[in-house]
Amino acid sequence: MTDRSPQAAPPGAAEPMIRLVGVGKTYPDGTVAVQELDLDVPRGRTVCLVGPSGCGKSTTLKMVNRLIEPTSGRIFIDGEDITRGDPVELRRRIGYVIQQVGLFPHQSIRTNVATVPSLLGWDRKRAAARADELLDLVGLDPAQYATRFPHQLSGGQRQRVGVARALAADPPVLLMDEPFGAVDPIVRTRLQDEFARIARDLDKTVMFVTHDIDEAIRMGDKVAVFAVGGRLAQYDEPAALLGRPADDFVAQFVGASRGLRRLSVTPIDVADLQPGNGHPPAETVPLSSSLEDALATMLRQDDAQVGVTDEGRTIGVLTPDGVHRALRRSVNTDSSATAPRE
Repeated sequence: MTDRSPQAAPPGAAEPMIRLVGVGKTYPDGTVAVQELDLDVPRGRTVCLVGPSGCGKSTTLKMVNRLIEPTSGRIFIDGEDITRGDPVELRRRIGYVIQQVGLFPHQSIRTNVATVPSLLGWDRKRAAARADELLDLVGLDPAQYATRFPHQLSGGQRQRVGVARALAADPPVLLMDEPFGAVDPIVRTRLQDEFARIARDLDKTVMFVTHDIDEAIRMGDKVAVFAVGGRLAQYDEPAALLGRPADDFVAQFVGASRGLRRLSVTPIDVADLQPGNGHPPAETVPLSSSLEDALATMLRQDDAQVGVTDEGRTIGVLTPDGVHRALRRSVNTDSSATAPRE
């Protein structure tokens, strides 16, 4: 391992929960899976790693819990250099969710969820109570599901159990490797929404691997785009990533429809509202809505404005000109971009 020290956070900024400093992975045959990588994951935020097959995103995730050992660099979790400790003890402090779930087939759902608490020495009653609490959190009634076995659940239900199991010991960090890739699109959208709510409510720090740019911008507070060869091509907030790709590779990867995708990740801002154009809006959307929600409502009601409400009170209307201003500002005023290392 190199002895490179991490840079301190800027004055007034919180230290990241996860910090990768010069992390790389080169296999004995000379294959470079991940180039020297610097990446900060803010506390309580979800960072999505996205890119084509073979770009190093899953390798990066597995280095964080040391299922794969890095060949260079250092990894810090909550300020602790985890490249120098016991990897088994580390994994018991990190939630890990994978696409195939990996539930124990001959154990009940309650016992599956209680796996890590049991390994940590919790008594059976406490571990069972924690499992039931988490099953309820992920939308599976313990009275109905706790005593079932994995083969008695649908794919989407098994993924929910996998999330519950990862949360069982209340880890500050969750690592998720294409967790929803094996379920159908409708269930996948529901799982994405449910998990986003859970991560937000529990204030978890999440690294989430996906090959799907739509999932990345839907789930991520920030998105890291990897290129083949393990190069970090761009690390940015979704709106800035879509509006200002760093290079031709990123522009091609996010796709020609990135302008439409930006609508879904850009929120309505009161600065873009107007008093109205003489008649009350037929429909309204809450201030928490995205520009995509607002435009969809305009099209549905065949009107050039939509009312915007805050706590049930109409505070103004949004027009297509307001949407245009919001899109331009989301890119031009964004200063959170993290340039990739050269």
